[in-house]
Amino acid sequence: MPKNPRMVFWQGNEACAYGAIKAGCRFYAGYPITPSSEIAETMARELPKVGGVFIQMEDEIASAAAIIGASLAGVKSMTATSGPGFSLMQEAIGYAIMTETPTVFVNVMRGGPSTGMPTKPSQSDIMQARWGTHGDHAIIALYPSTVEEVYKYTIKAFNLAEEYRTPVILLMDEVLGHMYENFILPPDSEIEIVERVSARELEEEELFVPFSESEYAENLPPSLVEMGKAHFHVSGLVHDESGFPMATAETAEKLIRRLVNKIKLHIDKIAECEEFMTEDAETIIIAYGSVARSAKEAVLIARKEGIKVGLLRPITIWPIPIEKMRKRLANVQNVLVAEMNLGQYASEVVKLVRPGTKLRLLGKVSGELIAPHEILNELNNMLLEGIDF
Repeated sequence: MPKNPRMVFWQGNEACAYGAIKAGCRFYAGYPITPSSEIAETMARELPKVGGVFIQMEDEIASAAAIIGASLAGVKSMTATSGPGFSLMQEAIGYAIMTETPTVFVNVMRGGPSTGMPTKPSQSDIMQARWGTHGDHAIIALYPSTVEEVYKYTIKAFNLAEEYRTPVILLMDEVLGHMYENFILPPDSEIEIVERVSARELEEEELFVPFSESEYAENLPPSLVEMGKAHFHVSGLVHDESGFPMATAETAEKLIRRLVNKIKLHIDKIAECEEFMTEDAETIIIAYGSVARSAKEAVLIARKEGIKVGLLRPITIWPIPIEKMRKRLANVQNVLVAEMNLGQYASEVVKLVRPGTKLRLLGKVSGELIAPHEILNELNNMLLEGIDF
């Protein structure tokens, strides 16, 4: 317990904004959209107090481009949106991947497609987070389940963006974004912040090669430095280590593989999942975000009824914590995936279960949170009927 603990009572969207500021975010560009608007509101009020800049842009395309430019200029940056705006940001996300620009994109999901249900929760952008931008690429996407976790994983999103020089997506949903919870802020001594190398720390004669493979970690580029002494070229085209376009077969093969491998080869370090009462479980429920809260309650009720069930909650949605999940699912008889879509994550779980495992989907797209009793009903049906996916 901190010596002088500070209890806060924040909305999920507020926790996201305060977590970003704690992580060192000093530039926010965005366009208000339900249910994420409180993030922009909080950043507009709080960023100037710490010397930061808030800009309300004309649209989401401009917002995404602005945070990329700010990051390249040396400032940690973020934007937040919901489904329709996230669609507009996809080209810029791909550009940030290709230029290896650390940025954070927050998507507070709502019902879709199109305008959909602006004030209702959904988890229907799971696959969009993974494959929304074109081309072969890897992505990091985190999905907290509590307001405290929103604060924690917003900070982690910035750290991962800096460490792997990539855009990181923080997923939330309307329930989590608008939920209020209290928690104790961790002391600064317990918060890790990955800082960017300052250009002032470079030696005068040191040559900064922005897109080379670091000697310290396989496939990882050097830390991005702020513009100043370290001037470098940036292009969304296939480029060499200096950043200048060079679309030879060898250059393209090396670059694209490295962009994918710098995340793929570090999944064990990046990916997180929570296990709840899984030690003796014969049935596993897989749920994430707000639905995981209902799933945890369902597990507690089912345990009282003598059902050996546990919860496996992916926190890192992408990349999937493959080995951790596969190991936990190896010896169970039944797997129930509960999500507010029609099976986007379940389609990945299929690849992780052993042959013969009963797999069932509880998908919901009504704009209502999946309740514990719905999970319990589906669990009982599964134990009686079996596979339904």
